[in-house]
Amino acid sequence: MPEPDPGPATNPARRRGSFLACEIFMTFRFGSTRLLVSPFRLNYTVVEGPLRGFMGKPRAAPQFARRERMKKLIALAALLLGAALVLPQAPQARPAHAPKYEYTLKSVMPVAGRQGVACDGKYIYVSDSKKLFKYDMNGKLLKQNDNPFEGYAIPSNHIGDIDVYNGELYISAENFMDGVGKDIQIAVHDADTLKFKRTFKFEPKSGQLEVSGITVDPVKGTVWMCSWVGEESGRYLYEYDLDGKYLRKVHLQPVPQWVQGVFYYDGSLFVTADDGTADDNEPDHLYRVDVTSATNAPVVLEKTFDEAIKQGEIEGLCVDPSSGDLLVHMNRGARIVLGMGKGFYPGYDKEIHELYRYSMQPAGPRAPRP
Repeated sequence: MPEPDPGPATNPARRRGSFLACEIFMTFRFGSTRLLVSPFRLNYTVVEGPLRGFMGKPRAAPQFARRERMKKLIALAALLLGAALVLPQAPQARPAHAPKYEYTLKSVMPVAGRQGVACDGKYIYVSDSKKLFKYDMNGKLLKQNDNPFEGYAIPSNHIGDIDVYNGELYISAENFMDGVGKDIQIAVHDADTLKFKRTFKFEPKSGQLEVSGITVDPVKGTVWMCSWVGEESGRYLYEYDLDGKYLRKVHLQPVPQWVQGVFYYDGSLFVTADDGTADDNEPDHLYRVDVTSATNAPVVLEKTFDEAIKQGEIEGLCVDPSSGDLLVHMNRGARIVLGMGKGFYPGYDKEIHELYRYSMQPAGPRAPRP
């Protein structure tokens, strides 16, 4: 075991190495030769002569025939030990409750609608409360449907966030006024023409009181809906199959406030929440939701949207499959009360609708603690 070094005053046989000496050493014993290693400066000192035990008294030690060779081996061991002590620690795995991606704003694209966004890699689709729009990837308007509710099984007056899957637009529709939603239905439109095709039957037993967004899980072949209003309704995400059969709901833990949009990506659901108070310049947020459990859904904060000031409302979201970029629908300028426009903030005479495009890069491992 290591033993204390008696120091140069009591042990004149010490020879120092070629490096600058250090005052703190680790002592290793090899017969009558001792190696004093400094872990801080990569120094070593070879000490020859009788070994000293307790109280510095000499004691017998075996002789080594190849002393010079031993010295070289000891010096090499010292350098290896010192290198091991100064090597950086391996990065720690990123915990499950940390953001999965890093987001960098790339561009902002003005659009006409104020509700949701979907993208199939060739076109960008935008929903207004009562209209549908289709853009090319450069932001040129190609088509619009000014009467999307024609043919609906139940009359509606409000469209929320949307999604596109297999050449069809999935629409979250309802009757909405002053924070109260009813007559929920899932509508499907043709992505080429924006024309209505069919609706899904809604299951009242789910407890969902309003629908603010919709997304398709292409892996499982199911539809997810989120709810903006209701103390109870907004606690859950609701799942249906593609034929409209209600499957389950999962409890968000913790519960984001005022969920506006939902999108399936890379095994998780991502939701936008209008949880910042615009009057106080508070930002809104993006959350990631794990829905692998049958009943509960852990929620992780992914991003704080501090790029927009006085945005009024954040809305829908999607990922552009051609680039892997996140598209987020944001509104600014209008004062929103219970989901309805109530005038404008100073400097605005209308509400501005924009798509914010962010690159998404996997978040790297955390740096080790010092």
